Amino acid sequence: MNASVLRAATVAVQRAPQAKLLRVRADGRIEHGERARLPDLLHPGDLVVANDAATLPASLGGAHRPSGAPIEVRLAGRRTLRMDDVRAFSAVVFGAGDHRTRTEDRAAPPPLRAGDALQLGPLSARVMRTLGHPRLIELRFDGAAEAIWAGIARHGKPIQYAHVPQPLALWDVWTPIAAPPVAFEPPSAGFVIDWALLHALRARGIGFAALTHAAGLSSTGDAALDARLPFDEPYHVPRPTVAAIERARRSGGRVIAIGTTVTRALEHAARSGVLRAGHGVANQRIGPATRLRVVNAIVSGAHEPGSSHHELLRAFAASTVLARADRALQQHGYLTHEFGDSVLIEQASPLRAPEVARRQALATL
Repeated sequence: MNASVLRAATVAVQRAPQAKLLRVRADGRIEHGERARLPDLLHPGDLVVANDAATLPASLGGAHRPSGAPIEVRLAGRRTLRMDDVRAFSAVVFGAGDHRTRTEDRAAPPPLRAGDALQLGPLSARVMRTLGHPRLIELRFDGAAEAIWAGIARHGKPIQYAHVPQPLALWDVWTPIAAPPVAFEPPSAGFVIDWALLHALRARGIGFAALTHAAGLSSTGDAALDARLPFDEPYHVPRPTVAAIERARRSGGRVIAIGTTVTRALEHAARSGVLRAGHGVANQRIGPATRLRVVNAIVSGAHEPGSSHHELLRAFAASTVLARADRALQQHGYLTHEFGDSVLIEQASPLRAPEVARRQALATL
């Protein structure tokens, strides 16, 4: 399928009433419906897990002081979620311009070298080193943590792409459950969540839990850098979330991840074979060769083939099934990107045989 024919959502509406949901069932069948009906597709005993990270205004305009050239710095990662440790970041740097120019067409920054000073509004920073690419750097802010947070909050803007022409406000990229401000782009699969959905889940006996994962950049505009996505991303899986997952599995329920970030965090936390609570840094790639240990189904955006998000979906369904789903997205006019429509992809049921038989019997009544 030619990905260029897929249309991007161009308006920053998180929970559009007309949003669609494409369902890929465990047997490979494809169904279409309204995204608001997601709870009807889940089973009592299932557990929905979402990412509660709030999104930073991680785009910082400024100047490369040695040359005086204008730049845009997009913060892209750090090694911790600690709120008092906000000096060191990885970042992708662009030259002059803004989000109205396609990322792929943005001007390159001036040559960046270790020691170069950057002036980013009220914030001063220094290039510590390049990270294997001339536009990917490690930078370090000057000053105390409180001043850095204040500078980011006052000067930064949400990272934005040309398919949404109107400037984004911070509330456009925060989900209703947003908590610690640690994401660099929104965990946008979570835009499906609202209080009506949470009420419907509870009414159907479906659990809900959260974790925190510092969602990173979805695109850099550079093919070589995009090939390295996703970057390493810190996360925290709380003990109550692990306990909720264990209860769901004991009862034969499924774990439904809201987004690729939840999938990545849970699967990394279970890399030893046992899901462990606590902090970690997800540094793995998930794809067709991945054996998923925790997550049984995923709710995600409608992603173009070839993107890192789409590659992760190949862990849930065979390439032939995903190809059919991609064609269906195109034929039925699904919208892509963060404010677009959604997909639900289910793996084979993890339910124990007696529970499967019981549910099948109930379904025939």
